[in-house]
This record gives sequence, C-alpha cells and structure tokens, in this order.
Amino acid sequence: MGIVILLIMLAGVVLMLTRKLPTAFALVLLGVAVALVVGAPLTGEASVFDTVLQEGSARLAATMIAILLGSWLGKLLDETGIAGTLVRKIVEFGGDRPTVVALGVLGISALVGTVTGSAPAAMLAGIIGIPAMIAVGVPKVTAAGTILMGIAAGMPFELPVWQFFSTALDLPVDTVRGFMMRLFPFAAFFAVLFVLVETRRRGVEHTWSLRSFDARPDRRPSRRERLGDAPWYALFTPAVPLVLALVFEVAIIPSLLAGVLFALVTTTRPRDMNTRLLRTLYAGFEVAAAPIALFVAIGVLLAAVQLPDAVTALEPLVEAVSPRNPVLFVLVFTALVPLCLYRGPLNVYGLGAGIAGVLIAAGIYPAVAVLGLTASYNQVFGVADPTSTQTVWSAQYSGVSPQQVMVRTLPYVWCVALGGFAVTAALHL
Repeated sequence: MGIVILLIMLAGVVLMLTRKLPTAFALVLLGVAVALVVGAPLTGEASVFDTVLQEGSARLAATMIAILLGSWLGKLLDETGIAGTLVRKIVEFGGDRPTVVALGVLGISALVGTVTGSAPAAMLAGIIGIPAMIAVGVPKVTAAGTILMGIAAGMPFELPVWQFFSTALDLPVDTVRGFMMRLFPFAAFFAVLFVLVETRRRGVEHTWSLRSFDARPDRRPSRRERLGDAPWYALFTPAVPLVLALVFEVAIIPSLLAGVLFALVTTTRPRDMNTRLLRTLYAGFEVAAAPIALFVAIGVLLAAVQLPDAVTALEPLVEAVSPRNPVLFVLVFTALVPLCLYRGPLNVYGLGAGIAGVLIAAGIYPAVAVLGLTASYNQVFGVADPTSTQTVWSAQYSGVSPQQVMVRTLPYVWCVALGGFAVTAALHL
C-alpha cells in the first residue's frame, strides 16, 4: 500500500512539473487519492469528506489570515511610498559605488522580506532597486539575485512563515522562532557574501536595458509620488510587527495588524484613512489569493497523509530511507537539496508538506527536526527555484532568465541549507 501511495505522489509531482495541473489543484487531488487508496470512508471519522476536505481545508486558517495581513501591509508599504522611500534613500547614500548600493538594496529587501514574501516583496524592493543597481554597474543577474537573497535573509523573521510552520507542524510559535533565529545568521552571511563576491566577479557592467518604473510616459504619477517621500518616522513600519513579535512576544496576527495601523496613521490624513484602508485591503486580497489557495490545498494533503492508515502504510518505507545518524542526516539531506527546486518533492509549499507530515506522524523525527529540514529547504526554494514567482519576476525585470539566476544563487543558498541541517542535527538528533 505504501508503494501505491508513493506512486500517486510521483504522479502528482509529474503533473506539477509539466504544468498539467496548478500546484493547488494537484495537491487536493493527491490528498483525496491517498485517502481513497488507504480505504478511508467517505464520511465520518478519518474520512475523505469530513476529515480530509472539510477539516484539512481549514487546517491552516491562521496562516491564511497572516498571509492576508502581510499582503495588506505590503500594499500599504507600496501605496504610501514607505518601501520606495527606503530604497531611494539607500541608493542616494550609495552614490555610484556598486557594492554599497547593492548591499543597501540587500538590506531593504531583507526588511521587506520580514513583512511579506514572494513576488510582492520582490516588487517592493526591486522596482526601484534593480534599475538603480544596474545603473551603477551591478551585473543584471547579480541585481536580480541581490533582491532574492535579501528577501531570503529576511524570511526567518517573516511572521506568516512562522505561523505556517507552527500550524503545519503543530509546534509552538516560540519553537519556530527559536530555530529561525538560529537560521538567520546563515541566511544573512551568505546573502552578504553573494553581494561581495558577485559584484566583483565580473566587474562593473554599465548597461541599461530597462526603463525606470517612474519614467514610463504613459503612466500617471500617483498621489504619493506627487507628494514625495514618506515621513521619516513611517519608515519604521516594517520593524513594528517584528519588534512586537520578537521582543514583546505579541501574537503574530496582532503584530501584523499593529504594522498596518502604524503605516496608516503615520502616512495618511484622518479623512483619507477609511478609503486607503479599504483600497489596500482589497488589493491585499488579490495578492493573497494565490498563496491562500495553496495553503488550503496543503492542509488537505496534510490531513490525508496523517490518516492512521496512511501513516501505517508509509511508516516502514519512510523509516527505511531516513538517516538517524546526525552526520548522515546532514550529508543526505544536503545532497537532496535540488529536489526542492522546480516544485519538486521536497518543496515545502507542495509535496514536501506531505512528506513532513508523514515524518512527524510516523515518529521518524521530532517535529522540531522536521522544522529544521523544511525551513532550510525553504531558503533554497525562495531564491533559486526558477518556477517561484519572486525569482521569475526579479529575473525578467532585470532582463535575464530565471535559470541564470538559479545557477548564480544556488551555491550560496545550498550553503544556507547546509547550515540549517547542521544546527538541526546538532540540537535535535
């Protein structure tokens, strides 16, 4: 029976890789197929309808709300000019020094990455940051990679990611936060190393193939652009939810709401607040729709693979291929890093979530060790996967291909994953 489930999962990977089905649809079908194969009844306890579809679809509800709030805050950072002002100030400070400008944009990307992820984060930092880097001579591939490495450096402090791992792996937020703080130094170090090495690797390239976002003649300047930069005190907005969650240990959703309110109060006249709140909230729904659909599907798959009969069928197979020795643990999972690319089986926002669920339900590894695996792989996926939205956007906006970005960034994020695995093995095995 376990072999049949693995074959079904393999078929799902093929459907996702060949784009025959969107990832979310494929994951739901996988969940239903696994439940049917292990003989789950249609209704009742541990059933297809009630457990897998009904309970599974709402399993990550807290994560979905956090994603929506992060998207809402991201829209506010954009509309109020906070993100653009941060990037412009850094570029002005860097002048015509490519490395300094790139390091500054890297820092802003990391700050934005703590608020929201995926393509919105890349756009917030990259719309101004990428043309600015290219203008001072940073190579195009390096410019795209700088945005992505910066977002990944901020990812360990992205509150919606904390909520996702907490809910999906049934871990306290404090545990997730503790591991993420240990992962952050690796992400930050290799992000800075990427900029320092890659900006010098090919020298200065004075090319310009992009039109500035602000220079498009057919685009009307927004009210924010006509008014100029955001107030200096509003620039602390990205730090507000992070400080509340890290220092004061406020829950994730209230922390994000506080960031939304701070951005609004520090940039908006009282008579315009209602309009801006509603406009940016609705825009945030549009941004959050795709990840929310994906989290619904992940919840369905998690519910299916954690059915008692599914765990019984998969446990012997998973246990046989899962190294228990700490050194082997690090070596094996480091070698498997490429399997999280191209929506592969170790991508945590795909089939990897199901594998993580099996590892925990079968008792192969403690949940915190599975957190170490999935969070480390997520650092690779978030930067180097040519199918991820932030990678595609950054590459295309820079005038290069996602595959070029993958080749240049993969060695660095592979080392980040290695660091995460080493910490996991040392502390939890």
